[in-house]
Amino acid sequence: MEEQRIAKAHKLVVNNRKTSMVTGVLDVLSFDLNEILLETEQGMLMVKGTDLHVNRISVEKGEVDLSGNIDSIAYSSSTPAEKAGENFLSRLFR
Repeated sequence: MEEQRIAKAHKLVVNNRKTSMVTGVLDVLSFDLNEILLETEQGMLMVKGTDLHVNRISVEKGEVDLSGNIDSIAYSSSTPAEKAGENFLSRLFR
């Protein structure tokens, strides 16, 4: 059987650079006081700052609430799984 994934709507709301609410989250890959890395429907999302905290995670709903001093937010279109797959396939067909 082939698993079909239903796309969740992705939304990013930042309030006064202190709190943030993110929807459309597929996975929380890593987090510490200075950096949070999320896999979202729109690609990888990296939040950098100081004193960052993940206040609430609901992976079933795809929602994450963050707080702290947010300095930057950056998206990347490639995911670690895609990169690993490309490397595997490129090695396989050499």
